Amino acid sequence: MKRFILLLLCALVALSILPAMAEATPRDELIDSILAEAKKLYDDANGRLQKAHYAGDVYLCKNFTVAVFKADSDDFRMAEFPEVKLVIPDNLPREESKPYQYGIEWLDIKPEEGNPFYAAHQFKYDKELSKKENVEKAMAFMREVKRGDFFQMSAKYYYGVGAHSLIFTADYNPETDSVLWTDSNMKGEKRGGIRYGLPQYDAQKKIEWFVDAFCQPGRGATLYRLRDDIIRK
Repeated sequence: MKRFILLLLCALVALSILPAMAEATPRDELIDSILAEAKKLYDDANGRLQKAHYAGDVYLCKNFTVAVFKADSDDFRMAEFPEVKLVIPDNLPREESKPYQYGIEWLDIKPEEGNPFYAAHQFKYDKELSKKENVEKAMAFMREVKRGDFFQMSAKYYYGVGAHSLIFTADYNPETDSVLWTDSNMKGEKRGGIRYGLPQYDAQKKIEWFVDAFCQPGRGATLYRLRDDIIRK
């Protein structure tokens, strides 16, 4: 009898999660595809540094995030603009970024031109506020991280100075106060004058680590999120 009840409970639990499993949206599928491609590039590298020096090198930080987006994005569209091919914007040019440092944000490409992302949250260091107040705002910003968010920052930290791009692989975890991400070329080294970068997947840091990196005068970061109306082509 106990065995029967246990089997019945297991069956009920399975039935209860089936609808949730069946509710994956095209947006979810696109995020899954992006992260799967990032995992593939990470696995292909097999823990080895990859060339990340020239404009066409896929393991450059921005190139990495663009490549994993483009891998399957042609299979998707926005419901509002079903005939428009999806694109991912380049970074805002250095001159247009002033008075802030280059690397905080992307070009403002309109949805009707194919941009399926929107700036869900942004932090820019405010010189009118105290350092403590800026840190508090930056910490709140990092708590908004969602799985599939693209992250663009201008930072000065242990690994270098300048722009960096990455993609978060999970929602912000309040229990550990940390985030998980995938990227390339945050870590790296030069060999014979050529830059080599290390791809990462499910890398983890406390959000305070990121705040220390970008919460500085002239710097900041942006969370770019896919629109809800992603559909299959």
